[in-house]
Amino acid sequence: MERFIGKTEVLMEALPYIRRFYGKTFVIKYGGSAMADEELKTSFAQDIVLLKYVGINPVVVHGGGPQINEMLEKMGTPSHFVRGMRVTDQETMDIVEMVLVGKINKEIVNLINQHGGMAVGLCGKDGGLIRARKMTVTVKTNGEEPEKVDIGMVGEIVAINPTVINSLDDNKFIPVIAPVGVGNKGETYNINADLVAGQLAEALGAEKLILLTDVEGVKDKEGELLSTLKINQARKLIQDGVVGEGMIPKVECCIEALKGGVAKTHIIDGRAKHAVLLEIFTKEGVGTEVVQK
Repeated sequence: MERFIGKTEVLMEALPYIRRFYGKTFVIKYGGSAMADEELKTSFAQDIVLLKYVGINPVVVHGGGPQINEMLEKMGTPSHFVRGMRVTDQETMDIVEMVLVGKINKEIVNLINQHGGMAVGLCGKDGGLIRARKMTVTVKTNGEEPEKVDIGMVGEIVAINPTVINSLDDNKFIPVIAPVGVGNKGETYNINADLVAGQLAEALGAEKLILLTDVEGVKDKEGELLSTLKINQARKLIQDGVVGEGMIPKVECCIEALKGGVAKTHIIDGRAKHAVLLEIFTKEGVGTEVVQK
């Protein structure tokens, strides 16, 4: 009997959060180990389906860097990076689109559907969802004058048209989005998935932006996990070099989303089973929430 009572207590702990977030939109960036480990993939899909069934509208944006690397290697196409961004010529872009849109996206859609959801796969070309233009990158090395470097079909977001997302949400579907954008002349652009998730959260007026990572969250200079982080604190940690290079884009993504009207943002440990549910429906959570103030 005690075992069953314990289960009801867990449900009752979740009740205030379910009530608070009913009808709200959560944008969830899916990546890292959670996309590679079979058990974690299953738990993520179950989390997304449960959110939909309790009245929350989850929107999934996924990455796919490791899978793209693997396919490029199989095809004998070398990978080059500038400031952490993949140099993407037309041949590479074709492979990137094939992996992100044709393979990974449909695998995620299928997994969610297998667990009782109704997921639909999209990329930025669908319904004019993500308009993009070629990104300009400036590199400065060895004290020389800054130099513009052409990194190919890497894009920055010009505009997001959330109409197709809203239509899917209204009809009980779960959108799953590959970070591929389209230019004015129909060009295809590879876009950082964190940036897509952040700007999509702004465009949708999302209640939450959740970024899954392969770390516990943001830590202070003593290495202690920070459960809550305000914007001014986050900027100070970046300025002082406490937040490392790999985490800087994610923290900055959260800051921009908050400035754009997203209520709360979260950087969570995707290596934990049911990380999304634990962060949303428990007091402790499993990562760092970044808030306005």
